[in-house]
Amino acid sequence: MKMIPLFKVRNMQEAIDFYTKILDFKQKYPEETADDPVVDLINDDGELQLTQYESETLYGSVVNIPITDIDERFQRYLNRGLDISCKPNSPVHQGPIDQTWGAREFYVTDPSGNTLRFRQWIASE
Repeated sequence: MKMIPLFKVRNMQEAIDFYTKILDFKQKYPEETADDPVVDLINDDGELQLTQYESETLYGSVVNIPITDIDERFQRYLNRGLDISCKPNSPVHQGPIDQTWGAREFYVTDPSGNTLRFRQWIASE
């Protein structure tokens, strides 16, 4: 079963720009605009939907994203303008760190408060 998260956003154009210009998403349907009720985004096999419906009442969805190039990916996002100053007291938002549960992770929180948790499993020796 494939699951597609739906992120509620405060500003649709800001969200589209964040996901397509900084992260590696593309619009699934290029004809969709910030005026549409839902905008569908894709990234390889992953999908994400953005909506402003009920955006005044619910924020803070979280999605875990397994990847294999964690350090390169974080640097790529920084090079594109990822702002890590919004969560200065969260080490996992400042760059990839090795977690005690065997994963190397970094988190990105979008302007509406949704968090993407990028995770690469560390090979055990």
